Amino acid sequence: MNKKVFLWSIVVALGGFLFGFDTAVISGAERAIQQVWDLDVFEHGLTVSIALFGTVLGALLGGIPSDAMGRKKTLFWIAVFYFVSAVGSAMATDWYLFLMFRFLGGLGVGASSVTAPLYISEIAPAKSRGRLVALFQFNIVFGILVAFLSNYLISGSGANDWRWMLGAEAFPAIGFLVGVLFVPESPRWLILKRNRVEEAQRILQIANPETDASKTVMEILVSAKTDVTKPKEPFFSSRYRRPITLAVLFAFFNQLSGINAIIYYAPRIFEMTGLGTSSALLSSAGVGLVNFLFTLLALNFIDRFGRRTLMFIGSVGLIITLGLVAVAFYTESFQGYAVPIYLFVYIAFFAFSQGAVIWVFISEIFPNQVRAYGQALGSFTHWLLAAVIAFAFPYVAETLGGGTTFLIFCMMMVLQLVFVWRMMPETKETSLEEIGREVVHQ
Repeated sequence: MNKKVFLWSIVVALGGFLFGFDTAVISGAERAIQQVWDLDVFEHGLTVSIALFGTVLGALLGGIPSDAMGRKKTLFWIAVFYFVSAVGSAMATDWYLFLMFRFLGGLGVGASSVTAPLYISEIAPAKSRGRLVALFQFNIVFGILVAFLSNYLISGSGANDWRWMLGAEAFPAIGFLVGVLFVPESPRWLILKRNRVEEAQRILQIANPETDASKTVMEILVSAKTDVTKPKEPFFSSRYRRPITLAVLFAFFNQLSGINAIIYYAPRIFEMTGLGTSSALLSSAGVGLVNFLFTLLALNFIDRFGRRTLMFIGSVGLIITLGLVAVAFYTESFQGYAVPIYLFVYIAFFAFSQGAVIWVFISEIFPNQVRAYGQALGSFTHWLLAAVIAFAFPYVAETLGGGTTFLIFCMMMVLQLVFVWRMMPETKETSLEEIGREVVHQ
């Protein structure tokens, strides 16, 4: 793999690290925050999920600056949002200020989930695109792991330990802000939005010196003039029905697996099984570690086995593990470490499949002219459901019980298996232009 394109991808994927850190860090602080401002159940749910509502808006609108300003400038402002959110949340003097800064961080998460995979997919060679885009997910789970570990280490350090938990995000945010200044603009954006063909060709040649960049440029220019990618064609039209359906369903099933509910409320779920607070926090760090290791494993197989094979394996594993968790709650056989072990295996299957594949697959299946909007739609669907589930999970788990809650997640994974079997195409080792043509025409 070319060292320069790998380095560019790593820098841009730092947006994923901040994404993961911001998503998980609240799990260690949510109880202290509830006590500090004496929040009721509704206010507590809003406090945990407010960043997700910002994420939904950031994902919905993230395609606009990506197309208007370019991928690079958008990534720079995302880094600024992360930094301001981290410092502001840590120093908030009242609940309303805290909500505002967490919402701002959510905007950064949503926009980065659109722009970072988009950028990497557009600069990466086809043969290594899966691994490079999956670096974004790898950094997400690395951020989650670091957040869980830092929460565990900071916990108990004082009355304001929760402020330090949230403020720690400022340091990687500065690194991301500086690093993004040194990456080039997306060559496909330069060609399609600014007609800077020569500059784009130089970047493509650096990114993939084994091929003739002029041929890639010609393919991009030709794709822009074909019927498939007419600029005047509305995004929500029959022409793009299939990639839109694929992106929305993939994002839908990703969240209906229960992944974000488990990450956000991991300590609380483990305490429901009888573990003490310290053990619950440590078990949450274990969730982050398993997520990290199996995402790393998936990086080595996503271009070799393909996206669809990983999703088959993951769907079956998620059905089994979620079913076991549901049975444990129904039979009240969850005392000790049974449920944590089941959830560790669940996380392993999720990381190896959906976690690694989602941002790769959605960034691949749309034609060049509408890729930013397609990525935004998939990300918006993903985060809208994440916000709803994070907001509703405490109420649903308390009302229906752990057994029924996890059974619902299990049944959703049965439907996902049908989706993978009947609808999901394979996209490995194929150029973005060819994928765009094939998906739209099928």
